[in-house]
Amino acid sequence: MPDITLVEAVTQALAYELGNDPNVVLFGEDIGKNGGVFRATVGLQERFGERRVFDSPLAESMIAGIAIGMSLQGLKPVAEFQFMGFIYPAMNQIIAHAARMRNRTRGRLHCPIVFRAPFGGGIRAPEHHSESTEALFAHIPGLQVVIPSSPKRAYGLLLAAIRNPDPVVFLEPKRIYRLVKQPVADDGEALPIGKCFTLKAGDDITIVSWGASIHETLQAAQQLSAEGIACEVIDLATIKPLDIDTIIASVEKTGRCVIVHEGAKTGGVGAEISAQLMENCHHALLAPVQRVTGYDVIMPYFQLEKHYIPSVKRITQTINYVMEQS
Repeated sequence: MPDITLVEAVTQALAYELGNDPNVVLFGEDIGKNGGVFRATVGLQERFGERRVFDSPLAESMIAGIAIGMSLQGLKPVAEFQFMGFIYPAMNQIIAHAARMRNRTRGRLHCPIVFRAPFGGGIRAPEHHSESTEALFAHIPGLQVVIPSSPKRAYGLLLAAIRNPDPVVFLEPKRIYRLVKQPVADDGEALPIGKCFTLKAGDDITIVSWGASIHETLQAAQQLSAEGIACEVIDLATIKPLDIDTIIASVEKTGRCVIVHEGAKTGGVGAEISAQLMENCHHALLAPVQRVTGYDVIMPYFQLEKHYIPSVKRITQTINYVMEQS
């Protein structure tokens, strides 16, 4: 098993499904000849041909609409939006049609579509290239929202998303596309959608995060371990459906919880997790749930980008605050 990056794991998963399912097709802006702006589809058009991997016009609403039509006729389209910040013109198609198709036809039709998009900040990109608005899609019934945080999870979760009979918004944290390498077996084994992954066991406090912020969270947990605080780190991985049972079980053990995410604080996924913890295990909480998030402002340009993204320092300070409250 070679060590590969997260973006290479995405390529590997796409290639596996293209090679094993003739109904899978890939299309999007510059994904064919150029292999995508982050090279996630590099070499796939040469291997599988222009009928399976092809470029689309710069028209996001059209990309989503064509994907819906393809899926209703038996294909399994994987449609890429170049950046998450470009996805908004397609939201009518995604929300009003793809997400509702199974319900609208009482199960007669469904939309096996994966909408892929790089998302998040950290690469010194301009406005509309650094969005973290996964909470918008998590609010929509009929959509599933998946965010990998490592090469292994990118490979397994993307396979599961492509094989899913309903639409999946698959968001790839571009800040960590090439940050770490892992050995990933190209064996076609999918990981379950709708399940958290416990990355580090601990008895003192539960830390929930996802996407690129997992890496700062793990660094903070390691740093605090040297100070005698045992953090349990949970990678949410699937934003919708939310695996709240795993989080509740952890919080009932530790009695404390901090949630870390890059998106803006108000209305974020962290607020939903906090609310469900209050509803389901307030008796176990030794201190109020805290959130370490982006701010309620548009992602700033690169001079302030690192200040916006939750840092190891902010995470450790919040964990120490929670420990002091209990």
